Amino acid sequence: MKQSASIIVLFFWGSLSLFAQEPPKLLSLEEAISQTLDHNFDIKLASNDLRISEANATRGNAGMLPNLALVANTNDNFTNTTQTQSDGSVRDLDNSKNNSLSYGAAFNWTLFDGFKMFAKYDELQQNKAQSQKELQIKVLEKVNEIYTVYYDLVQQQKLFTALDTAVVISKQRLDIAENRYQIGKASKLEVLNAKVDLNTDITNLTKQKEYYYNTKVRLNRAISRDAFDLDFVVASDVAINWDLQLVDLLLQLDAQNPDLQLAMINADIAQLQYKQLRADRYPTLLLNSGYTFSESESSLGFVSKSSGRGWNYGFTARLNLFDGRRQAQKEKIARIEMDNAQIVIERQRQYIETELMMAFQTYSTNLELVTLEGKNEEIAKENLQITMDKFEIGTISTIEFRTAQLNYVNAVVRNNNAQYQAKLSEVILKVLIGQLDI
Repeated sequence: MKQSASIIVLFFWGSLSLFAQEPPKLLSLEEAISQTLDHNFDIKLASNDLRISEANATRGNAGMLPNLALVANTNDNFTNTTQTQSDGSVRDLDNSKNNSLSYGAAFNWTLFDGFKMFAKYDELQQNKAQSQKELQIKVLEKVNEIYTVYYDLVQQQKLFTALDTAVVISKQRLDIAENRYQIGKASKLEVLNAKVDLNTDITNLTKQKEYYYNTKVRLNRAISRDAFDLDFVVASDVAINWDLQLVDLLLQLDAQNPDLQLAMINADIAQLQYKQLRADRYPTLLLNSGYTFSESESSLGFVSKSSGRGWNYGFTARLNLFDGRRQAQKEKIARIEMDNAQIVIERQRQYIETELMMAFQTYSTNLELVTLEGKNEEIAKENLQITMDKFEIGTISTIEFRTAQLNYVNAVVRNNNAQYQAKLSEVILKVLIGQLDI
């Protein structure tokens, strides 16, 4: 009685712990993308680069604002001095001390520099836009990776379920074979074949567990979260957009593709740098002003001590007349760089258009395969059910049963893969036009 009571208690507590166990958490695609945007290291670095560019894009960095500084200067010296006066007398002093002190405020402002400061300010703004596009490219790259790994995990999760179902079916087949063998309606060979096929299915399921586990780890790495946080499942539905049109996608390239827009920004920067070089051909005009306090002392001389204070102002103009033709050489190189920037734009546009057309063809083919493989899975499932019914009453062989079983598993695998490939081709198209859902 005590032993029975102990068994009942252990069973009771085991049941409580089993029911108390929470099911794995569902990780949605939106949540995975949100965590990536918050925690991914590459996105954080690109965001910081953008912040730096925004901080640099000021009129002060472009040289448009004046400079005001406090200035102080002191000088002390000791000399052996001999002075001959106009009347012929000589004054001689060893280690005569002379010192001076000046301090005040200095004001400098570039009034005109050939419009270089305006071109520089525009370049700083373009640098900010460049960093924004680089951040957008990095976000698209990482979100694309999340889409790829997430839907790969969806595919592996479905395949895991299909292989698990195959194991269950093989176990049922083995039970039927053993029952038939017990009553003399089947041979030992049929039982052994059933055991071999069951072990094969268990092996495939074990390998799938490993791949499913590793794909979870890859998803955690892409999100930049704890690699050991594996207690989650993903949504089983793959929502495919069936309405994408090639003409509409091509029309959106110039306005939305971040790589092409980045090439256009680089061309603008090259043009602004050329303008800054051309500005060196114009004169430069600076305003200088300040307020100075000064004091000086001398051990030998007509004035032993003096002091003063007051405003000062003036203008400085400079025009470069000849510099060994370095100016012309710099402008020549800058024009070549502008031409190169335009060539890069055309090359990038041609490359993206080609990639888009090929990706759209792949997308269209994958949509056809999704429809075809979906029908094949339904047929294989119905065929397997009929085969199982016939196998139970002994009207078909084990080979026919195994063939129907493998056909069903392969149909599930092909259908899952078709959906996965269709979704990936859709994502690639959206990445190319910079419209990936985030």
